[in-house]
Amino acid sequence: MQSLLNKISQCQLCETHLSHGVRPVVRASKKSQILIIGQAPGSKVHATGIPWDDPSGDQLRKWLGVDKSQFYQEDWFALMPMGFCYPGKGKSGDLPPRKECASQWHKPLLSQMPDIRLTLLIGMYAQNKYLKHGYKTLTENVKNHASYLPEYLPLPHPSPRNYIWQKNNPWFVDEVLPVLQERIKGILQA
Repeated sequence: MQSLLNKISQCQLCETHLSHGVRPVVRASKKSQILIIGQAPGSKVHATGIPWDDPSGDQLRKWLGVDKSQFYQEDWFALMPMGFCYPGKGKSGDLPPRKECASQWHKPLLSQMPDIRLTLLIGMYAQNKYLKHGYKTLTENVKNHASYLPEYLPLPHPSPRNYIWQKNNPWFVDEVLPVLQERIKGILQA
């Protein structure tokens, strides 16, 4: 696993497309039990090199019911985005994740993590790749989360930009977060 992570850290696949430079951000261990597949690092994470080191990460940890020390224990949580480098700024937020990363690195990483008990698919990019029988919208995927368990649990992105989605879908807090927190707690206490 360490050899693979070293190769990823040296990856230059999309260098010509990223004027701000490449900085692949991923964390994993052969013993990881929970896999979080997000979109791509934001500008703050690009600067620090620490995945989910931003307000979205704070919200995600709240949803999971864990603190930073638990979240960054790689034997518990593997953090593997769809795009490993910050894609840059678009008109209404960050650009979509670059496609090179998932096609190049996901399979090799997954093959090195045999103990994954739950994969959290955050946002439509991850859901479109991994939910073979997914719905057309993120809302439908999240609302029907039970149909993907025990392997996957689709979630919206925890970005402050998605607070409107959360406000418009109050069932998420009442129905999905308790399931998520129960599953996380059960895995961490096993």
